[in-house]
Amino acid sequence: MYLQHLSVINFKNYSEAELDLSEGVNAFTGDNGAGKTNLLDAIHYLSLCKSYFNPIDSQQVKLGTDFFVINGIFIKDGKQEAVACGVKRNQKKQFRRNKKEYQRLADHIGLFPLVMVSPYDISIIIEGSEERRKFIDNVISQTDNRYLDELIAYNKALINRNALLKTIADTGRYDPDLLAVFDEQLISSGNLIFEKRRAFMESFRGIFNTHYSYLTDDAEEVDLVYESQLLQDDFTALLKKSIEKDRVLERTTAGIHKDEMQFAIHGMPMKKFGSQGQQKSFLIALKLAQYTYLYQQKGFKPMLLLDDIFDKLDDKRITKLMQMVSKHDFGQVFITDTSPARIENIFQRIGIDVKLFKVSGGRIDA
Repeated sequence: MYLQHLSVINFKNYSEAELDLSEGVNAFTGDNGAGKTNLLDAIHYLSLCKSYFNPIDSQQVKLGTDFFVINGIFIKDGKQEAVACGVKRNQKKQFRRNKKEYQRLADHIGLFPLVMVSPYDISIIIEGSEERRKFIDNVISQTDNRYLDELIAYNKALINRNALLKTIADTGRYDPDLLAVFDEQLISSGNLIFEKRRAFMESFRGIFNTHYSYLTDDAEEVDLVYESQLLQDDFTALLKKSIEKDRVLERTTAGIHKDEMQFAIHGMPMKKFGSQGQQKSFLIALKLAQYTYLYQQKGFKPMLLLDDIFDKLDDKRITKLMQMVSKHDFGQVFITDTSPARIENIFQRIGIDVKLFKVSGGRIDA
């Protein structure tokens, strides 16, 4: 699978742009602020129906205009697949595949899998557990539609239960029957999500360690640890034990929305003890492991988007990374960098062809 053609209208800093893409390595080069990353985000829209960087669709519309359109032509199983995304201010987002509009965007997720590596990913390490849960959910959702449905159902039940807890606190009227309904909804979806997260982490951990060892020549000992309250007790018992605490705090304190994925280096938290270079290598290995996992589950190669990844990596790790992503294990790759000379030198050195696009002020020259 690969993206053959991309076009955008009124998307971010682009009035209009069209690109014919290589099924191998594509590089967007230019100064900071030229619009390189915006092209990656357009591809992300086509794959996952949303921006990688900003959840508000209307804020992706070019200033002074009222709408944006992104069109892409994918080649999958030897056939063309046309995907289109359209956003008009104050209107519902439209998403079509082969001219047929989706009733549920969730039905599109996973058809054209994608992995993005960006400087913004540092939040996965340094921010709270929600960022790491989002990472796990993003990977599994691209391989399992039911998981995404259960996640949506769980979050809806969680909102309803929290609202009821607040109402109980405000009014003093305890409604155990309604609470039991929300508990059952949480338990039903939560148990399935927990089992899928646990199974995912069991296979993902080894894949990650393989990629990190390759990138760093076994320079450091790292680990991923999945933590969940459901590893110690069943969900029904957890909710019963926590009800008094929940009533005091007016929110649900037990469940899979408290799950965590701990990152360690030499047995210590990566967040506190990892250098910038080690954290960058850790993140890249995490995303490459995501790629490998998706490939294994889907049976075809996802797209790999590498945004400004050369910062804070030494030449040795850059070369190893490029050798890795250019091998047959990887499919279509998109890279952004400020230096076209650096891109050309790296790929000349490893003997891989690259299609170079020069980006300047919302204009693209191939």
